[in-house]
Amino acid sequence: MIRFASGRRIISGVPVWRCLQQITRAPDYITKAPLLFHSQASSALIPPRQTSTNRLLGIRPVSWPASRLCHGDSRGTSERADSKGGFSLRALTQAPKPALYLGFSGLIPFVSAPLLMAAMQSFYPEVAYAQMVYGASIVSFLGGARWGFAIPAGSPAQPDWMNLGNSVVPSLLAWLALLCWDNITEGALIVIMGLGLSLHYDLTLLPGYPSWFKAMRTILTLVATFSLVVTLTIKRFCPEKKIKEIWN
Repeated sequence: MIRFASGRRIISGVPVWRCLQQITRAPDYITKAPLLFHSQASSALIPPRQTSTNRLLGIRPVSWPASRLCHGDSRGTSERADSKGGFSLRALTQAPKPALYLGFSGLIPFVSAPLLMAAMQSFYPEVAYAQMVYGASIVSFLGGARWGFAIPAGSPAQPDWMNLGNSVVPSLLAWLALLCWDNITEGALIVIMGLGLSLHYDLTLLPGYPSWFKAMRTILTLVATFSLVVTLTIKRFCPEKKIKEIWN
């Protein structure tokens, strides 16, 4: 909608370029005949006094094109959803291939340990401890990733006490898990707690990661946690054997 200095206006359904053509053709105009546009809209353009072309061309439109408004609304909605931590698993299709392949290949040590023990129908402390150590290293890595994400200038995550302080907690949990070398159950539970706490930080408390990373982190954390639960279940119901007995 275009608004003139006198307070009169043109109907919003009239294209701006047609009005500008009328102005450029007749700068000194006083029109009393109504202008018909389409079959339903009509309006009379009668300015109270003579107005120069340069002044009229300098008027800025109040409204934006519908296509730009729609684009801006959808863009603003997605930005607000990301800032609130919302995401969808469909965003996983937008993940870069190196991050996607390396992330899911990191599940191999998690999944291979319980599969081996389930195939042998025995619990091997060495295999379970290797799985727990790998899980502790992943928990520590997740904390360091948040630290590195908050350090660069212009990052959505500020290097404040909230981001940097919570980034240290997963590393401390990983250290406690490694101290439980003689108790696999306690170490695995600490690793599970560290994985869940890191996921909670990334999804709710410490926003800033893209949606595809949040979706990937959710899937990886669930699979890693499930693999540790399966290992503890095998420890509970299967006989314990040493790894050297496999080769005998």
